[in-house]
Amino acid sequence: MAALTVISRKPLSFVLSVTALLGALLGVLMGMSMGNAPLGLIAGAAITSAVAYLGTSVISEERTARYGLIAATLIAGLYFFGLVGGLTGALWGWFLGWFIFWLYEGRYRARLHPYLTPGQVLWHFTFRIICGLIFAFLIIPIIVVMPLSFNAQDFFTFTPEMLRFDPAGYSLKHYNDFFTNNEWQRSFKNSLIIAPIATLVSVSLGTLAAIGLSQSHVPFKRAIMAILISPMIVPLIISATGMFFFYAGLGKFLEYQLGLDKNLVGYMKVVLAHAVLGIPFVIITVTATLVGFDNSLTRAAANMGANPVTTFFRVQMPLILPGVISGGLFAFITSFDEVVVIMFVGSASQKTLPWQMFTGLREQISPTILAVATILVALSIVLLTTLELLRRRSEKLRGMSPS
Repeated sequence: MAALTVISRKPLSFVLSVTALLGALLGVLMGMSMGNAPLGLIAGAAITSAVAYLGTSVISEERTARYGLIAATLIAGLYFFGLVGGLTGALWGWFLGWFIFWLYEGRYRARLHPYLTPGQVLWHFTFRIICGLIFAFLIIPIIVVMPLSFNAQDFFTFTPEMLRFDPAGYSLKHYNDFFTNNEWQRSFKNSLIIAPIATLVSVSLGTLAAIGLSQSHVPFKRAIMAILISPMIVPLIISATGMFFFYAGLGKFLEYQLGLDKNLVGYMKVVLAHAVLGIPFVIITVTATLVGFDNSLTRAAANMGANPVTTFFRVQMPLILPGVISGGLFAFITSFDEVVVIMFVGSASQKTLPWQMFTGLREQISPTILAVATILVALSIVLLTTLELLRRRSEKLRGMSPS
């Protein structure tokens, strides 16, 4: 992208003030970890402003100053904290060097419109910092789980060996426990049985409901829509309580009146309960897809002699398929991750993976939970990637250019 504004060097006072503020923030964090936040604030501000002054006024040559800063922070980190400290120091030195000259040379204005006031420029970057902090707040707890799942010890913390990147501190034993432990494998198999079947039920009923609600002649559409998506809005514990009483009566009827196997009835109750939770997601995604559907296609198919079933599978379904699959993915994730409803409706023989994780966290504090969590994160990433690809395909089918 070409520069929108001609850049020029900024006053040294401005560069020193901003870098001192950055150093003070970092110093406060380090000082709090060491029990002396005021000292960290003062030291951080003094060190970063001194580095900025040396780089811009004493050395003045950008490449030399930045490489020198990386080398200095790398050596300091290695000396005081070992390999991890050295790598962290080098990264911090690279960022600080880039930041100092980004300010000093005025590059932060290059891609902004020249008519923006200093206050508007400040808000431009403040808004991005806020967004970055929110993103970090959301993603860091997920990222931390992944390296901890390779811990060689039965702890939920980073051991000294892990911090030193010592191979002895890492192990696959928690993954091995997951794949060899009968309790974990049984719960995993139950999840693989319940979630796909619940997804099929959710997709079938949710798609039919969405198509029905998209018809103009259907009365009380808003009321019906509100009722159908209520499981997504009502607190889960309330839904679980209602399902417990409803499916208890249904289970007695299937077991005692129809003579079905007790274990089979248990699975049926859980599948139906999870399908109820997944249907709202299918309805919402399919309804959103049907907004751009051309109803003249179904009328043309009817004029050519096609019955409603043929019209649905040959005309409508290919065009709304991305929305159907998207809803199915949401329903699958909802069923696969659900733990509250199944504790009300299911029994020990239907224990799923999230239920087993909850039990392991409450009773055993098993680090295998971290390995399972990492596997679930990887599964979620795959599903969300698929969802994004389907979204782009849907936009292409509707003649839109995905961004």
